[in-house]
Amino acid sequence: MQHALTEFLAWYGGIVEAFTNAAPGKDKFVHLCVGMAIWIEAAIFLGKPLKAWTPLLIVALAEFGNETLDRLTHGSWRWTDTLGDIYATLFWPTLLMGLLRAAPFLANSPTDKS
Repeated sequence: MQHALTEFLAWYGGIVEAFTNAAPGKDKFVHLCVGMAIWIEAAIFLGKPLKAWTPLLIVALAEFGNETLDRLTHGSWRWTDTLGDIYATLFWPTLLMGLLRAAPFLANSPTDKS
């Protein structure tokens, strides 16, 4: 079991490193992009509007899983990095969901007559 976990962490670490190396910035940019992508994909897959809590919860769960895997990979929590990753991942989905909930007219297209 330990060997399988070690192999999984190495595989996951390779994917994260590939994403980070391909991005035009630091790893926080990757967190920002992946957070937005998961939020939008979760809404589409679940058939929920972006103002629903469920897609944001999916982003939070994915980030929790990612940070847990980072902790296992590094052997300890790296709190400055972890909190920065959480912030980068959740900032835009949370802000946009809040705006869509607080100002529903933002969700309507200019051609909507409703």
